[in-house]
Amino acid sequence: MEIRKGIPASPGVGIAQALIIDCEDYPIPKRPIEPAQRGQEVQRVEQAFELACAELDALVNDQAKGSTEIKDIFAVHIRFLHDPTLRRQITDLINNQLVTAEFAVSTVLREIAAHFGKSKDPYISEREADVFDLERRLLRHLLGHRCRDLRDLDKEVVVVAKELSPTQTASFDKRFVRAIASDKGGRTSHSAIVARSLGIPAVVALEDFSEVVRPTDIVIVDGSRGIAIANPDPGTLAEYQKHLNEYIIQQQRLDSLRDKPALTRDGTKVKVRGNIEFPQEAQIVLDKGGEGIGLYRTEFLYLTSEDEPSEQQHYEAYLKVAQICQGRPIVIRTFDLGADKYSQRRRPVPERNPFLGLRSIRYCLQHLPMFRTQLRAILRASVAGDVRIMFPLVTNLAELRQAKLILRDVMEDLDDEGIPYNRDLKVGIMIETPAAAFTASTLAREADFFSIGTNDLIQYTLAVDRANEQVASLFSAAEPAVLRLIRTVIQDAYKARIEVSVCGEMASEPEYVMLLLGLGIRTLSVTAPMIPQVKQMIRSVTIQECNELARRVITMSSERHISTLLRRRASEVLPETV
Repeated sequence: MEIRKGIPASPGVGIAQALIIDCEDYPIPKRPIEPAQRGQEVQRVEQAFELACAELDALVNDQAKGSTEIKDIFAVHIRFLHDPTLRRQITDLINNQLVTAEFAVSTVLREIAAHFGKSKDPYISEREADVFDLERRLLRHLLGHRCRDLRDLDKEVVVVAKELSPTQTASFDKRFVRAIASDKGGRTSHSAIVARSLGIPAVVALEDFSEVVRPTDIVIVDGSRGIAIANPDPGTLAEYQKHLNEYIIQQQRLDSLRDKPALTRDGTKVKVRGNIEFPQEAQIVLDKGGEGIGLYRTEFLYLTSEDEPSEQQHYEAYLKVAQICQGRPIVIRTFDLGADKYSQRRRPVPERNPFLGLRSIRYCLQHLPMFRTQLRAILRASVAGDVRIMFPLVTNLAELRQAKLILRDVMEDLDDEGIPYNRDLKVGIMIETPAAAFTASTLAREADFFSIGTNDLIQYTLAVDRANEQVASLFSAAEPAVLRLIRTVIQDAYKARIEVSVCGEMASEPEYVMLLLGLGIRTLSVTAPMIPQVKQMIRSVTIQECNELARRVITMSSERHISTLLRRRASEVLPETV
């Protein structure tokens, strides 16, 4: 039995056989095999080489009448693949160290690439890229069957991986993927957010867990406590099966709050809305008792397809949500591409630090055809419901004005074409950086509403990469600097008489609900599975209690003391949710 402690990323318990996912973009883990599997792994290597050679032969033939240089490059790759020494090094590693074909291929080829890269001869050093290209080609053939497994699942599994992209996570079928365990990641990484949105238990930052798990192992994932267990003994398995049954009963009890209002004990109304990634999730939000959509993340329209989505595809996605919500508010965030939600391989030159680079509203303003296409679709869908537009990661007034100017231009185009839209739709912004928080009073003059995105606000305030497990302990919404920025934004919004909500993961954590209410928040947008717990917390407190807690917290100077106080107060009010 192997037990690992990581970061709880999505609550709940999942128990099933492991499905191990490797990816050519990350180092392949050194995963052991049984001695009897050596022949099978060697055969897989031979098959991958044959398929790669066939691919390259076809490429050479295609170029026979074209560029001689391209033909020569492919010919070099073919000579590498036909080299018996290369194959022998790989098969020897499998036989001697009892490792998978993927690990052997990756290890040998990366050693060769490193050798070339150290050469002072420019011609030889440039061959490093050729070897990496061969590695990716071989790994695609070796890992391809795992991709098919994800699309064609017919049994329950726990997905185990070195790291998962948001797009990979979004493709999981929650009927069969019972839980996720990954070596890397943080609680507010976008993959973790997607897992919570889908209601799939997940634990991240498990270090080398993917290297010790075998495909035949039963794996337990406790997404509430941050524990993953491979090959559990009978006693542990029975204990967690009991936990799973209790969790299901608790969720069923919480779901009974669906039609009850989010009203504090002293009668203050709080709006609880849902965060969604896909149109079909809107119904889940309503089923859980949400009062509309507080954050519709639209970038997955781009990331789930090789082609840029058309205006009609945008429109149909937004229209579906409007039809499901039947007049309830829908806040559509314009695409937030960049950072960990955009493949750097699509760029001619990958960014060194994409989180501080061309992302969110900056990306929109530099890719106007894409931006205008999305705005047209949102405006067209606005006649079907209470649709609102929200611009992400606005850091200054100039960005907001430029985005609104483009929106007005699109409106004029629709007027010229006679296409109807809601001329009075509200336009807001996400407050996600200290720059926006400190200038909130100015931004409030030209925004109809604010939504505080606590995930990025914490990241940029504390200089902590929210997807980096090595500094995950430093990422906290309870840091005094973060809380004072949030209070500033709320105060400025109230002075400007515009609505302010919190849509980051902080809003989905029951221990922060009392604090946010005490700071003045009356609208929360949370992941759908957490709506019942958040609603129950709201119904269990008074605003006076929340105000007293907020006044006490704002005077404190220690994140640890604040976190301890919030957890204690939440457990006193509602022990089962913390």
